Order: sequence, then structure tokens, then C-alpha cells
Amino acid sequence: MSGVRVLVGTSKGAFVLTSDGHRDSWDVSGPLFGGWEVYHVAGSPADPDRLYASQSNGWFGQIIQRSDDGGTTWEPVGNDFTYEGDPGSHQFYDGSSVPWNFTRVWHLLSSVDDPDMVLAGVEDAALFRTTDGGQSWSELPGLRTHASASSWAPGAGGLCLHTILPHPDDPASMLVAISAAGVLATEDGGTTWQPANTGLRSEFMPEPDAEVGHCVHKLARHPARPDVVFMQKHWDVMRSDDGGVSWREISGNLPTDFGFTIDVHAHEPDTVYVVPITSDEHHYPPDGRLRVYRSRTGGDEWEPLTDGLPQSNCYVNVLRDAMAVDAMDPCGVYIGTTGGQVYISPDGGDHWAPIVRDLPRVLSVEVQTLP
Repeated sequence: MSGVRVLVGTSKGAFVLTSDGHRDSWDVSGPLFGGWEVYHVAGSPADPDRLYASQSNGWFGQIIQRSDDGGTTWEPVGNDFTYEGDPGSHQFYDGSSVPWNFTRVWHLLSSVDDPDMVLAGVEDAALFRTTDGGQSWSELPGLRTHASASSWAPGAGGLCLHTILPHPDDPASMLVAISAAGVLATEDGGTTWQPANTGLRSEFMPEPDAEVGHCVHKLARHPARPDVVFMQKHWDVMRSDDGGVSWREISGNLPTDFGFTIDVHAHEPDTVYVVPITSDEHHYPPDGRLRVYRSRTGGDEWEPLTDGLPQSNCYVNVLRDAMAVDAMDPCGVYIGTTGGQVYISPDGGDHWAPIVRDLPRVLSVEVQTLP
């Protein structure tokens, strides 16, 4: 029977949770890199034993860790994230210009074909790549040197490139999301980029319909229908039916359309999940009730999923990288909270149970389906 491995990054280390195909009993290992922020732990689709972790510390900086045995042992690999050429400047909150400055790696995406090839989205927003398993990193400078880049400004969490969404059938086609710039698209493997924000509207911006500057929180797509892309934005849940060229709102009957994360069922391209929170000021669930919302129609019509989730006095958040799905049948859905809980629904959202409680603040959750 196949199994699952859940990779959890937290504010004070990483954890690896493993189970068989029943997903009702779990082994918990960790903390790995205890005391360090681990923004993301990523598995390789090409090699289930290859893992990467983004380890960060305010005193000692950024380290990329690699495991070749499924997380049992780790070794630090290259961490030379140097902007190509003159880094220039970008906009700050107050409209002034500040130099581009590398702070941390937010997101790692391992190639489906080559475990040594990984993309990294970083803060300040840029895209890097390694082809040697993390030993060396080089910038794809066409993104950061885009004509609009000097106007990009940080969101509340920093000027971060947090989502890398490749087209499953065309490796040269990719979307990235930056807070707060919006979505940018490439069709030539990252050499040139174009904004992909038509239809987005952000009332807090001087020009609400501007080409760039939108605070996009997360993107998701189903590999069987790659032209349909879902977005959780800083206010508004959105959908594109043309690969990100244009967007329309699908917030429908959600109690609030503010949130950070979004994902798609592994086997049902029209089934989408979000976790609404009260507002951009109040980062906790409405009425203190943790509810995942599911749409089986690709948006507009949403149902709350509550069975097994706390429905009173719950004031946690689910961050942008802290939701994941597995490829089992039925599909499992996972969320991690800022209160340190990791929940699983082994039946697509109908019923939930905690895998583990009282971890540090969960920053990311990723799931590997194991042979």
C-alpha cells in the first residue's frame, strides 16, 4: 500500500509526518533545524527521497538544506543568492525607493523530471534556479529587471515571490505571484515576462485597476486543466479561464473573501478549497470558527466544511503555503495553522482530524504521495 509524507515548515523548525494509505495513524519526526524559521520544505516529484528545505535565521541568514533519504539526514548546500548585475531599487511602502536586498527563500519548486533542478522564489522578489541539486544558484534576471519592477512594493510580509506555477504541458510557460506586484507570466522559460493581472481590482491602490501592484496571496491550478487558474487575493477569490490572461471574481457566498491559501482537489478540477479569515486587519476565522470552504463548481457556490475543526474560540490563521492535497483516492486535504495544528481530511474535506497539535507556527505544508 502506498503512503504519504507531509512536509511541514514552521517558525521554529521543520517536521516530517508519515502514514500509510489509510492516513489514520502518523509518525512525527522533528524538529529539524530546531529554532530556525523553515519557510518551505519541498519534495522532488522525480525522486521521493530528495527533499529541500529553506532554513532562515535573522542572525545567520539563509541556508538551503537537502536530504537524499526522505528527511532522515540533511546537508547544507549552496546559499549564494546574488542578484545579477546592478540590483537597482524598488518602491517602499511610502513610495520612496530602496535597494533590492536578498532576505530569504520563500518557496522551492523541484522539477518533475530532474531532482537536481529547482526554482526558488525569494524576497526581495526574484526567481533563482539551480541545476546541480542546490550547490549553486543563478538568477533568472528577466523578471526582476522587468520595466514595472521599480514600482513593486512589499506587502505586509515583505516583497516576496511566493508562488511558482509552471504549465504542466509546457516547461517554458510559467506564472509567478508576487506580494505586492501581482501575477507575471513567461512563455520562454523566464527570459521575458508580462503582467497577467487584467480584471484584478485593488481598492487600496492609487490606481485600483493598475497593471501591477496587486497583492496576490496564492495561485493554484489542476494539471488536467491548466488554463483554469484560481487565485486567493488580498480581498477577492478569482478565476482565470485563459491561463492568467484575464481574471473574474468567484467569491460568491463566502462569508469573507479575504484569505491566504487556495488549492484544487487532486482528481476533480472543479473542486476548490479556501480558508476565509475575517479581514486584512483580523487574521483569524470569522466568529472564531475554523472553516475550510469547498466549491464543487469551480467557484461562486461554496460550502463550509466543519466536521472535526474547532467551531468556537479559534483564532488561528492558515498561511499561503499551509494547504496541500495528496494524490490518493479519495483525495486527502491538509491544512496547518498558526496555532501549530496540522489537520487532515482523508475524504476530500468532509471530515477532519488533527495529525499533530502544538507545533510552532506553521508556515508551509506540502504532501508527497509515496510508492
